[in-house]
Amino acid sequence: MTAFEEMGVMPEIGKALEEMGWLLPTDVQAEAIPMILGGGDVLMAAETGSGKTGAFCVPILQIVHETLRDIREGKGGKISQRATTSAKWKMSVYDRGDALAIDPEGLLCQARDAGDWHGTRSNKAVVGEGKYFYEATVTDEGLCRLGWSTDKATLNLGIDKFGWGFGGTGKKSHGKQFDSYGEPFGMNDVMGCYLDLDNGMIKWSKNGVDLGNAYTIPAQLRNEKFYAAVVLKNAEMKFNFGDSPFKYPPTGGYIGLSKANPSCVVDSRIVGSGSSAANSKPAPNAPQAIIIEPSRELAEQTLTQLQKFKTHVTNPTVSELLIIGGVSSREQTDALMKGVDIVVGTPGRLEDLISTGQLALHQVRFFVLDEADGLLQQGYSPLIDRLHKQIPKVTNDGKRLQMIVCSATLHSFDVKKMAERLMYFPTWIDLKGQDAVPETVHHVVCMVEPKEDTSWMNLRQHVTTDGVHLKDRLQPGSNHAETLSEAVKILKGEYTLKAIDEHKMEKALIFCRTKLDCDNLEKYMVERNKSNYTCVCLHGDRKPQERKANLQKFKDGKVRFLICTDVAARGIDITGLPNVINVTLPDEKQNYIHRIGRVGRAERMGLAISLVASVKEKVWYHSNCNNRGRGCYNTDLTDYGGCCIWYNEPQLLNEIQDHLDITIDKVAPDMKVPVNEFDGKVVYGEKRKVGGSLYKGHVEFLAPAVSDLAQLEKRAQSSFINLKYRKPFAAR
Repeated sequence: MTAFEEMGVMPEIGKALEEMGWLLPTDVQAEAIPMILGGGDVLMAAETGSGKTGAFCVPILQIVHETLRDIREGKGGKISQRATTSAKWKMSVYDRGDALAIDPEGLLCQARDAGDWHGTRSNKAVVGEGKYFYEATVTDEGLCRLGWSTDKATLNLGIDKFGWGFGGTGKKSHGKQFDSYGEPFGMNDVMGCYLDLDNGMIKWSKNGVDLGNAYTIPAQLRNEKFYAAVVLKNAEMKFNFGDSPFKYPPTGGYIGLSKANPSCVVDSRIVGSGSSAANSKPAPNAPQAIIIEPSRELAEQTLTQLQKFKTHVTNPTVSELLIIGGVSSREQTDALMKGVDIVVGTPGRLEDLISTGQLALHQVRFFVLDEADGLLQQGYSPLIDRLHKQIPKVTNDGKRLQMIVCSATLHSFDVKKMAERLMYFPTWIDLKGQDAVPETVHHVVCMVEPKEDTSWMNLRQHVTTDGVHLKDRLQPGSNHAETLSEAVKILKGEYTLKAIDEHKMEKALIFCRTKLDCDNLEKYMVERNKSNYTCVCLHGDRKPQERKANLQKFKDGKVRFLICTDVAARGIDITGLPNVINVTLPDEKQNYIHRIGRVGRAERMGLAISLVASVKEKVWYHSNCNNRGRGCYNTDLTDYGGCCIWYNEPQLLNEIQDHLDITIDKVAPDMKVPVNEFDGKVVYGEKRKVGGSLYKGHVEFLAPAVSDLAQLEKRAQSSFINLKYRKPFAAR
């Protein structure tokens, strides 16, 4: 038995993990896997390389497989032929459509399938005699029909002779006959449902207004069991059977169902009748798990991991699909219609397929946000809220939706607020704590001073910048803000090459703020020395095939430098990476740790150099741009309707230092790193030597003093022994 199997992981997955060389779970896996297998929501702080992908993919794969197996064996949500024993009236979780969710109280019903109707009915029924009433409030827009049915009716209320419904369009229905009745109803309307078994009558009210008798129950059906019933299409309703006060209490002798005489109440013995989920086959385009990643590369890596984990998982197999932009949507929709159990994708393409109904969410039981802080920084919070709202909160076999969120830090305000809003009492797995720089990372700052370093004047003809100053009159030698800003852009490219040369960097990850900055730096490095500064770019404007090929070239050592944006680099784990260069500080202080943490992993030493302008720099900021920067030439400031801002790196540096509660060492433009605690003995990219080799210089310096202390200790011990044994001898 493997260590993973001892945590409850099935042997087939355990075997695959062993073949991958995963003999022991990482810290985050040891914490998260049992929690997810146990049905809980999990919020974990973990960096790339910590094993977080396995922490959520392994248990999700296992539960999806077990669910598919149960469905194949006819166990999908089915219960034994026995009466339910709940004392309260509620909607039955055992007798419902496959896309209808019911909250734990049994009073809130929700269907998020926009294509089909999904129904349910109450867990109890009344029979024989009496006048009964319940209320239902429309809590979200959509199509709904509510009323009464017998246990012979299908869940699609009102289309057979055993159910009576009234819909939001103002039509009553029975036996496939739809007739006008009362008036339409919708959001926030409170509907009253009346059943008079004494006189065989059914009617409804809207917001307390009686709409009049609607149906006469046939004499041969009056002794049937009558259930409260509803059918929904992408809608939500809240029910009240009388355990709490009615908003519009009934008159005429009607009582709430919960107050019915026990002699007239029977418990449900229904097992998946009609269109019940117990006997339904899952829709092919309705996966059980949705995993959202902020970048194509990370989505591809997650899918690859899933495929490795499921190598030995058969009978039944679990199918997965990658949904990202830049790939034919037709291929993805064709794959969906063949049947998919787990979807891994990026937000844009996922939203396209969901909004067009080609990807259904009504069977989702796992909603995963990987690199959630990155997703929120990219502005996907509204999309996440919309998707979460569309996913049923209870699965068709009575299990609650599980949400798993991974973030570089759990101390992000946005991540905390999202967790409070969407997650159900999540377990926090925070093995990082507050942001801190790992001991294995040596990070320094080089200030770019365009007033002091005027070498940029000789370089300006050879450097392409981002174009924000094309309309400005630049005057070399002046201290105008625009001139100094352009100087910073030119100097940063040159300082990047200085850092590479000074530290003989064979491999480095280079972060730029925008995609345009990445392209310009790549062009500059190639023009300066194509054979020495071999590099490729990784950002959202490059085609997926090119991005994939560029990343592989860097991993394989075919190029030395990978130039990328924060978004593109999320989730990329490169073993033994020795160097990181921040051409510009990140917009968010938390991303500083995320960037420099790319080095110093697996006990390997790493160097991170950040280039920080001493003056403000004018940069692109397309927050309100209709084309999101594509073909944009509006260099006015955002305050005046433009797409530029002044970027204050000294302020950003102060925020980072305050956040980490440290002062980052500064280096001169020659890029020579001070000796300090690293003692000049570090080989970046290699493991720290055992035995404290980093402190060898200090030990050698202290050795004479240590030797003197040892001699003094020896003399003190000798004196004590001599005194102890000399006194008895003298006395004798």
